[in-house]
Amino acid sequence: MASNTGENDQALRRILDMTRLISLIVLGLHFYYYCYTAFVHWKLASPFSDRILDNIFKTGLFSSFNKTKLISLAFLFISLIGARGKKEEKLSTKTSLIYMGAGLLIYFFNQWILAVPAQPVSISSFYMIVTAIGFMLVLTGGTMLSRVIRLKINGQDIFNKENETFPQHEHLLDNEYSINLPARYNLKGKIRLSWINFINPFRGLLVLGSPGSGKSYFVIRHVITQHIQKGFSMFVYDFKFDDLSRITYNTWLKNKDKYKVAPQFYVINFDDLGRSHRCNPLDPAGLLDITDAAESARTILMGLNREWIKRQGDFFVESPINFLTAIIWFLRKYQDGAFCTLPHVVELMQVEQDKLFTVLRTEPEIQAMINPFVSAFINDATQQLEGQIASAQISMARLSSPSLYYVLSGNDFTLDINNPDEPKIVCMGNNPQKILTYGAVLSLYVTRLIKLVNKKEKLKSSLIFDEFPTIYLNHMDSLIATARSNKVSTTLGIQDFSQLRKDYGKEQAEVIMNITGNVISGQVSGDTAKQLSERFGKIMQDRTSFSINRTDTSISRSKQLDSAIPPSKISSLSSGEFVGMVADNPDQKIELKAFQCEILNDHDALKKEESGYQDIPVIRQFKNAIVQRNYDQIRQDVQDIIQSEMERLLNDPELKHLVLLK
Repeated sequence: MASNTGENDQALRRILDMTRLISLIVLGLHFYYYCYTAFVHWKLASPFSDRILDNIFKTGLFSSFNKTKLISLAFLFISLIGARGKKEEKLSTKTSLIYMGAGLLIYFFNQWILAVPAQPVSISSFYMIVTAIGFMLVLTGGTMLSRVIRLKINGQDIFNKENETFPQHEHLLDNEYSINLPARYNLKGKIRLSWINFINPFRGLLVLGSPGSGKSYFVIRHVITQHIQKGFSMFVYDFKFDDLSRITYNTWLKNKDKYKVAPQFYVINFDDLGRSHRCNPLDPAGLLDITDAAESARTILMGLNREWIKRQGDFFVESPINFLTAIIWFLRKYQDGAFCTLPHVVELMQVEQDKLFTVLRTEPEIQAMINPFVSAFINDATQQLEGQIASAQISMARLSSPSLYYVLSGNDFTLDINNPDEPKIVCMGNNPQKILTYGAVLSLYVTRLIKLVNKKEKLKSSLIFDEFPTIYLNHMDSLIATARSNKVSTTLGIQDFSQLRKDYGKEQAEVIMNITGNVISGQVSGDTAKQLSERFGKIMQDRTSFSINRTDTSISRSKQLDSAIPPSKISSLSSGEFVGMVADNPDQKIELKAFQCEILNDHDALKKEESGYQDIPVIRQFKNAIVQRNYDQIRQDVQDIIQSEMERLLNDPELKHLVLLK
């Protein structure tokens, strides 16, 4: 291709100027021939010019009136083809065509002027002026057309949506553990069907999305139904009871015959005691050593005092935990755990300090824990002592409720949900109006449950947490990291990373976010959207740019790595639209792990199914008198323990030295 040199441009301009000059000469001959009388009157005619005109006439140039006009216009168009005017963004093709159309009408349809009965000179002058105006309009429109910018870059895709699309996995990959969600996605403007295949849920599933984004309706409900259909034992933390519990219960009714051993269905619900089973989270069989008691104490106090999570290690945080640990372990050892329940722990904590410390000193295994408290009591360091234990007593006193005592002191079932001989499906309901109190108790349940579930040679199990930050689970990251080999699937539903960071602290929140292998997110914004965008990586995208100079438009096309799913797109997802990434198995590889799609729910079928749901049945006839009697009995048990132990110590000379007196 020849280079565009200055000599070539100059020669082209000369040719165009000469062509336009020929156009003007031909138009001048037209005027001279058809308006000859005017030229004679203006004394612009001569014998020499007449001879030239006669010779031109013989060529047939004037055989018709518009022939010379057409020839002149043809040379004008030739000159306009190579015209290069200064580009202007505000000019449009429509404007230039209007100019040219008006000019052509005036240029060709003005012959009638010469037929007007008037002075020939005046008529000829008027005709030439009108024709020249038409010629100039055509010239102006043609010149303007060369200045219009014709390139439109992504005019129909101002948000760059098509350029940010990418291929996604379109085939169903199913196995005995997988969760499979049908979906559809956009690829370069075409809608294609796809599948979201969580083929290894044991690597953790994190479900994010702001309220109303569809976490429960589009994702969590399918985790529940598909895992029950595949024979999982299950635990469901239902934040807004009984939304998920109804789904779980009715799915269990339809599929319990698919299990080798039919699982039992249990519910913990503190608001409707008639529809709640009873379970003791401090069951002596699950407290094998004092470290189990310490973990339980930490969980319940962190759940009641969420701000302590960020202050772990402080003296005034660890002291109440040690104090509560000592009480739990004392009740575990006393009469082989006959009174080892959380209500008994709460009541025992409220006993007078001299009697309480006296009784606790009878258990050798907790001597190291209670010695600092006993020493402060003996030395009358009451201010220090109150600072150590008062926060624990005040926090635990919030649990002093007959309904809570009733549920927490029973033994309808144990928390080993994946026991091959007694599989269980357990739903625990919270109440958004009582998050701090109920959340702390449920945190203790879940902590003890995880301890029992995360063992070898158990059934596959699924742990589902809706609104996970509303409960506190210490070392949740360890569960996700280690439970995979024990076939424990963990599903965590959260609204935003900032919510998790607020309730769990920055370090633990980041570990939970980063350790989960499967991630699916609806609409989120801020740091959460940025983190997810970085996690999904970059794709090669087309880039087109153009620049305008005096005579031409320069186009530049390139490819560039850019975010596959930018944060702005994640923060503008509609309900039902999700982005995410799946984890695969060595024997089931997924090349296209990232996805951005709309999950397809059969709304009519789901609505019809829900209309046929049964309510969770009444378990027992609830009577306030029974609940109150249980509450009174627990308080009496604690008084009996204190009284009997004090009498035993006072009557035994060898133990009498343990008695503390004010």
